[in-house]
Amino acid sequence: MTRKGLAREGVVRAALELLDEVGLDGLSVRRLAAALGVQNPALYWHFRNKRELLDEMTRALLAPDMGGPEDGEPWQDWLARRAHRYRRVLLSHRDGARLVAGSDPGAGVARAFEEELRVLTGLGFTPGQALHTIASVSHYTTGFVLSEQAGGERESGLDLAEFPLLVAGVREGGTPGGDEAFTFGLRALIAGVSATLPDRRP
Repeated sequence: MTRKGLAREGVVRAALELLDEVGLDGLSVRRLAAALGVQNPALYWHFRNKRELLDEMTRALLAPDMGGPEDGEPWQDWLARRAHRYRRVLLSHRDGARLVAGSDPGAGVARAFEEELRVLTGLGFTPGQALHTIASVSHYTTGFVLSEQAGGERESGLDLAEFPLLVAGVREGGTPGGDEAFTFGLRALIAGVSATLPDRRP
């Protein structure tokens, strides 16, 4: 395969597939070249280094636009829907949260972020309040998924008989890293934002 015949988009798709197989620590330009059946220089034609490749993988992962609230949808519900969708995106690939947290998402994602800020400022948020609100929800989601994806690689080794309240808590509300826990924390975060902005629209 010539370097001209190796499409940039195809390289990124292959890199995301390889990420699922070997994880972020195992991903390398050499390994990706081998998976594509090319020599390393063919990839450097598209990406000068691994950092550029990871940035482009992040942009591909985050490419789908969330969009604004639906007609009549409260901003709280929109933020929650946005966070759940973002979590699904991060969980769609092995080490997805680590990939995104350490990369430059680029102008395309920044433009989508700008539109989200426009949504909140249109509802009466100041630019600073809108920025901190969306950033807080994004950081919460990324951090939660970082913990989720790391937790899948280790075992606690605890004797659960020694921790009856922990067992009862899991039985009642699910594991600390599950859907119920994410939703609980997200609701608490958004409720906190609502409480600090009592003069904003509901």
